Amino acid sequence: MSTTDGRLGVFADREFIALSGTAFARAQAYSTILIAIALFADAFGTTGFVEGLFGTAFAAVQLLIVLPLGRLVDTRNAKRFLLVGLLVNVATFVGFIFVSNAIDVILVRMLQGLGSSVLWITGSSVVGEISPDGERGRWLGSYNQVAAFSSFVGDLVGGALLYTFETSVTFVLLSGVTLVAFGLVYLYLRDDPGGTMDPEEAGGIETFRDLLARPMVNSLVTFRFAFSVGKMAVILFLPIYARTEFGVSAFAIGLLLAGGKLIKALLQGWMGDLTDRLGNEQYFVLGGALTYALGTALIPLARPAQALLPAFDISALGHTIGLDGAFLTMFVAYGIIGVADSIRLPASMSLFVEEGERLDSVASAMSLRSLSWKVGQVVGPVAVGAIKDGYGMAIAFWTAAAFILVASAGFFLMYRYGHHVMGGARAGAG
Repeated sequence: MSTTDGRLGVFADREFIALSGTAFARAQAYSTILIAIALFADAFGTTGFVEGLFGTAFAAVQLLIVLPLGRLVDTRNAKRFLLVGLLVNVATFVGFIFVSNAIDVILVRMLQGLGSSVLWITGSSVVGEISPDGERGRWLGSYNQVAAFSSFVGDLVGGALLYTFETSVTFVLLSGVTLVAFGLVYLYLRDDPGGTMDPEEAGGIETFRDLLARPMVNSLVTFRFAFSVGKMAVILFLPIYARTEFGVSAFAIGLLLAGGKLIKALLQGWMGDLTDRLGNEQYFVLGGALTYALGTALIPLARPAQALLPAFDISALGHTIGLDGAFLTMFVAYGIIGVADSIRLPASMSLFVEEGERLDSVASAMSLRSLSWKVGQVVGPVAVGAIKDGYGMAIAFWTAAAFILVASAGFFLMYRYGHHVMGGARAGAG
């Protein structure tokens, strides 16, 4: 495989195109379904706790499978996992067509969690494994850039579809996109990509212990436990907040989320290049987290802004929608969050892949990355939902921002001083 020239050069590689197809299908579905969940919450009159279960159900399945899945991807044919994951996503869309109550939504979200986890861990691991030397940040950044653009499309187009048609039409179209991705992987991705570890040498839990013994991995995993609580509050509850508190339409919710996603789509590849050039990825992780806390803390200002700023109408994609100060505030806050993720994500992924390579266990490192996220993703939604029920959505969002600040402080302290305690060198310093 030849090296690529420039950020767009990766798209000349058909294997990268195939892997990007899985990211596109996964992220587009995830974003569209989050808008649909806001509509389900409004239609079924759910409490904050039940809304939290919509997020917890998704994450709980992933929490159970990420560790064994990582070992399997390291030792088996990763291409087959990608193909199966895409088919599971198609089954998810069929399930959403037939939901009739909150319990149905929870069950289908569990199935979605399975398919999404398979695609995420396998896809990102394979990209890290087959990327040319010296270009991992570019490949991972561009791979995330595709997912961010797809998520943007899912917000904008998915919101418009849910606003215009029955939900069944939207899920049928998502099935078609996913089947196209299936064809790309089947035709263009090499057989048995990545997975360099011999199954007889796979140490199972010992591999994860070895990874956690590395100071940078230990710091990142601990950071993600707390950070995920705050971020999941935004991902799950911002669309619900917009719909149930301000009556924002599905199309307008799509516009709201699309702003932050567009920023991520435009910036992540560039930020991946920047991390390749400058190193010190840990500072990108820290800066991105602090910026995310700022964006989260601004969301509750939507209520006073609604009274202060006049309402207005805009037309887009053949629709006219009414907007106000609440929408503008949430739009700006989510735009700041988009900048934050662009700073943080390529650096975080690059650090995990680098540490995993030291033990010939890239997929296992990515599994640890996902596992650390899932603990907060399981606990966070129901906890934030309970806070919403007891104290209101503003307190819930500010609590989420506080979690992110605590996570940032903990990461900084563990990285700065943890290597002395654990007897290792600080990884990622460049």
